[in-house]
Amino acid sequence: MSNIMVILDIFVVTGLCVSAILACHLDNLLSAVIALSVTGIFAAAAFLIMHAPDVAISEAAVGAALSPLIFIVTLKKIKGKGGDES
Repeated sequence: MSNIMVILDIFVVTGLCVSAILACHLDNLLSAVIALSVTGIFAAAAFLIMHAPDVAISEAAVGAALSPLIFIVTLKKIKGKGGDES
């Protein structure tokens, strides 16, 4: 059972790092926001693995749902006013 947890930890940490790097390096802003949302999902999974379900629920609500929603609405409003996306 311990080997499964180690593999799960490695998967979550790797996914967290890859999605965070993608969020920083993507040129398309919408893709970067989606990568940021995936980072929030992996962070919530990491909190679940560490047996902190209350923090995981908060991270899932804010980091994976609310913040990307605010960024997407902001991008739509900026794009609607004639601003360039890149």
